[in-house]
Amino acid sequence: MNRNATLDRLLERFALLGGRHYGEDVTQRAHMEQSAYVAAKDGAPDALIAAALLHDYGHFLQRRGEDAADHGIDTHHEVIGANYLARYFPESVAGPIRLHVNAKRYLCAVKPDYHDSLSAASRQSLVLQGGIMTAGECAAFLKERFAEDAIRLRWYDEEAKRPGLAVPAAESYRPMLLALMAQRGQRKRPEKRRARA
Repeated sequence: MNRNATLDRLLERFALLGGRHYGEDVTQRAHMEQSAYVAAKDGAPDALIAAALLHDYGHFLQRRGEDAADHGIDTHHEVIGANYLARYFPESVAGPIRLHVNAKRYLCAVKPDYHDSLSAASRQSLVLQGGIMTAGECAAFLKERFAEDAIRLRWYDEEAKRPGLAVPAAESYRPMLLALMAQRGQRKRPEKRRARA
C-alpha cells in the first residue's frame, strides 16, 4: 500500500471515530487537532506537531470502550497508538506518543500545581496509569530518549481542551505527515566493505 493510501486510512478514523467524547469537554478529534495547533504555534518541529496530532490515536484502536476508566481499566492507549504508528512514522513521532502518559505522571511529581490543573477525567486516568511518579521513576523517565519531547507534548495536550476553538483539520497536515512517513521508509544503506589490499 502506498503512503497516500495508508494516510487516507489513518485519517479516515478521525472522521469515523473522532466524534467520541472521553470525559473531556471536547471530542477526541477536536482535542487532537487542537494539540497539533498548539504545537505549531509553539514552533515545534514537524515530528512533534505530528505527535501532538496523533498522540491519542490509540483511543481509535483500543476496544475497551471510551468509558473504560469508569470501570477501572487502563486501556494503555499510548502504547497501542505508538506501536501502531511506528509502522509508518519515525520514532521521533512515535516516541513522544509512547511516553506522553508517563510525562503526565512525571509532571505531577515535579510540579504540584500541574496536578491541581488536571481535568477530572485526567486525574481519574492518572490513578489507573500508575499515579504520580516516585523519585526513582522520575530519574528513569528523564533518561528516556524522547522524554523532553513527551513533556512538551503533555503541555500541548493540556492546552487542547477548549470547546468551540476553530483550528486546522487533521487533513491539512497531509503534506507534513507524508514527508515524515517518507523518513520512516528510508533505510540506511550498509557501507560497502573495502577490498583488502
